[in-house]
Amino acid sequence: MPFSADRAEVLSLKALSWLAANDELLPVFLNASGASLADLRARVEDAAFLGAVLDFLLMDDAWVMAFCDSEGVAYTTLVEARAALPGGDQMHWT
Repeated sequence: MPFSADRAEVLSLKALSWLAANDELLPVFLNASGASLADLRARVEDAAFLGAVLDFLLMDDAWVMAFCDSEGVAYTTLVEARAALPGGDQMHWT
């Protein structure tokens, strides 16, 4: 079943919460994104920002696995959710 935008946003919010609770990874995200802690709070309803959270997690298989294991979802779930959010269209080169 394809992800709806609402379902993708819920998963992204869970990912943001997981990321915010990760003392080692949160500073990496903040530095990479240029976001502040205030931005995290202010942009929780911004679907494009939530997509950026998923983009960040998708950069490392270990992060994907850790989050998905904590949520009890398949590892492919983040990619599916990302595709349902703004900017999630994948380029097809063939």
